[in-house]
Amino acid sequence: MNINRKGRVYMGEKNVHARSRVVDHFMTGVFYIVGGSAILLLLVLAGYIIVKGIKSYYPGVMGFTDSGIGNQLFNTIYLVVLSLIVSVPLGMAAGTYLSEYAKQGKLTEIITMSIEALSSLPSIVIGLFGYLVFILMTGAQSNLLAGAMVVTILSIPQITSTTRDALKALPDYYRTGSIGLGASTFQTIWHVLIPACIPRVVTGIILVAGRGFGEAAALLYTTGQSTIIDWSSWNLASSTCPLNPMRPGETLALHVWMMRTEGSMVQHSTEIANISSMILVIAVLIFNLAARLISARIVKKNRGA
Repeated sequence: MNINRKGRVYMGEKNVHARSRVVDHFMTGVFYIVGGSAILLLLVLAGYIIVKGIKSYYPGVMGFTDSGIGNQLFNTIYLVVLSLIVSVPLGMAAGTYLSEYAKQGKLTEIITMSIEALSSLPSIVIGLFGYLVFILMTGAQSNLLAGAMVVTILSIPQITSTTRDALKALPDYYRTGSIGLGASTFQTIWHVLIPACIPRVVTGIILVAGRGFGEAAALLYTTGQSTIIDWSSWNLASSTCPLNPMRPGETLALHVWMMRTEGSMVQHSTEIANISSMILVIAVLIFNLAARLISARIVKKNRGA
């Protein structure tokens, strides 16, 4: 009886292991299919946009003139840089405070929920808020700085949540080991915790930068839909200086929208929209790759490589 009972138990365990392997192989296949589908969708979408842009190319389209998109490309990059200069320090500081300094309780939970709610607000609503605060209340004209501040409002919640989650996910021995060696809390955060979670933080920065590159609805009321740049003028007080953040500046995403909706009277409007879309996709891909490379270098440096 004992032998039979042991035999039945052994066969039961064997069947359980067999079913576990089948389920494991099935779910692995599902994840491979999902991941492959995402990659395939990205390749098809990017390939379609790039091919359409190449076919629509005509001489002078990349120039810094009224018939080219060079000025719009510069405005897009400049606006994203202005936004990141403000949003990255503020977002990382807020996420670090919520993770390492704030006492866990109802108030912290309310703040966290508010940040998550803010990150899900429609961009057009944030754009109208920016128009009210940065344009109407200040009496200013449409300008790049106002657009950058609107994108900053959209970016800070994402960076804050990413930084907080990344710090929370680190094992406690990072903190206890550093403090045990005599480091202060700030030194532990600055020299140990932040470098350890850089890859996840960079992922958040890439997401918000991509949103800045492609944002159009939030910028309709703030940056303006015209671009007048004199590349020979470098006086920041001049309204035509490329680096003057208080001048109007149409971005590539807005330019695509304008060419598709109100560009019927503009020569090559369809071609301009296609090429602008291609340049926008390529710019986002280049930014993502550059950010990943910088993150990888930081990780190698932290590991002593």
